[in-house]
Amino acid sequence: MENFTLNDGSKIPVIGFGTYHEQFGDNLLPIKTAIDCGYRFFDTASLYETEKYLGQAVKESGIPREEFIIETKLWTDEMDDAKAALERSLKRLQMDYVDLYLIHWPKATEEQEDWKEQDLKVWEQMEQLVREGKVRRLGLSNFLPHHLKNILDHASIKPVVDQLEIHPGYSQEAAVAFCKEHDVLPMAWSPLGRGRSKALAENEILQKLADKYGKSIPQINLRFLLQKGILPIPKASSKEHIEANLNVFDFSLTEDEIWILSCMPQTAGLGEHPDFDIPKKSTKKDV
Repeated sequence: MENFTLNDGSKIPVIGFGTYHEQFGDNLLPIKTAIDCGYRFFDTASLYETEKYLGQAVKESGIPREEFIIETKLWTDEMDDAKAALERSLKRLQMDYVDLYLIHWPKATEEQEDWKEQDLKVWEQMEQLVREGKVRRLGLSNFLPHHLKNILDHASIKPVVDQLEIHPGYSQEAAVAFCKEHDVLPMAWSPLGRGRSKALAENEILQKLADKYGKSIPQINLRFLLQKGILPIPKASSKEHIEANLNVFDFSLTEDEIWILSCMPQTAGLGEHPDFDIPKKSTKKDV
């Protein structure tokens, strides 16, 4: 698989595998299938309750740990003690370190006024985890430009990624441009339109492109992101879809087509705004 180069010079596969809510059904099968299909970058979080399944799948694969890029995230109710939160994640993952550790959300509540100070305190703790060798790189999730700038202005260790909801119909052009301006790799969660994929599946523009290239609409979505320099993290449960999400390297969209998709009317976006649509309650458990 091809790689993106992060701002610290390290490499990361251009497509990852998302494990959000893979706890429903067979916990291990989708992850094991993804490993068998060639995925080596896996995204999880303490919130998702999938860390232990990912860790078990990696361990049972027989593939050396160093061949994987494992990313997990710190939830809002863990921000007082990032070290303890990471220790819990490492225990569930059955690992000694993670390759990427992200702050999952920039604010704990909509009313929080000291979020800048809190984020910087958390980041300082996370930088110490890098120095201790328990984390290789740091990143952010759901940080818009004003959240990201706060970190960039004060951090000793620069974030390498920022994970945002991005897909055709919700391309977050301003946030992506800010990330690129500051050499932070944008990652796309919900690259296929989580929860509202039907709206994309029935989109006439996407269907015309899918017909033109002999691809599915999800493959058009992923190719669009890759050509814009965005790392998508699709999730899938069937082998057919897991494999199909990697089969996007044998065609290219034209420049005009990239612009057309970038300017699509807003559609299929979950649209959770980090300042105003903050999850009120964690559903995670220490499993």
